[in-house]
Amino acid sequence: MAVRRLLRGQIAWPQLETIVEAVLDRYDESAGRVEFLDANNWLSVPLVVNDRYFVKVISGQHSLVHALLTTGRNLGAFTSGTEGFFEHFGTPLEMAEHEFEAARRMQSVDVNVPEPKEAFEVDGFGVLVLEYVPDFRTLEDVDVATVDELAPDLFAALDRMHQAGLAHGDLRSENVLVVGEELYFIDATNVRGDIAEARAYDVACALGVLAPLIGPAESVGVAVDVFDEETLLSARDFLDFVTIRPDHDFDAAAVKGEIEKVATG
Repeated sequence: MAVRRLLRGQIAWPQLETIVEAVLDRYDESAGRVEFLDANNWLSVPLVVNDRYFVKVISGQHSLVHALLTTGRNLGAFTSGTEGFFEHFGTPLEMAEHEFEAARRMQSVDVNVPEPKEAFEVDGFGVLVLEYVPDFRTLEDVDVATVDELAPDLFAALDRMHQAGLAHGDLRSENVLVVGEELYFIDATNVRGDIAEARAYDVACALGVLAPLIGPAESVGVAVDVFDEETLLSARDFLDFVTIRPDHDFDAAAVKGEIEKVATG
């Protein structure tokens, strides 16, 4: 438990108070109500200010953990038969600025994201401010019928990102929010190099999210309506890597089998 707390990079309240005061000052708010979110987030301290601003505070410790995770993901990509394509940022501010720009770019291709406000630095901490979307559920928290209805939208949004040369890079159920009848995406990471490899990885992650909820056959059936067989076969090669990540739990062999049925059918 102590190791987990260390890796999560907790930040003392006096430092967070200074950051909250900076947010309030930038948005001309005279007083502030702060709510800490019980989120499984290793790369920032997430909080909500005045029920309006979703703030992610990134420390040097978070940057270190990001470097470690990036190395592990690149090793996993290598074992899947491709060069590593995940990219690390050297400072907390760079991490905040990247996520801000990623959100803006996703928004520019009609992918729903919480409105990106700004990224800035306070006393060496990176601070990202987004619109707070209060009434949301994660994809794993809605009923099966809703997931089944929204699954095509998940793959369609990924396709729009990929067509624009973007990739999410960290697609998991916690990063896909259901707001009303629409999907919103958060926590995009950075990838470099050939978008084809990152696209295949995104598709593999999406299959890993959907398979436990609506089943392998249905998940692959929806994916094949958006992505060609070559992309699905490339995604198949990432499934073993995706399934060993702690934030995915699905039957990789069953998903592979459904992809192979499509490819040979």
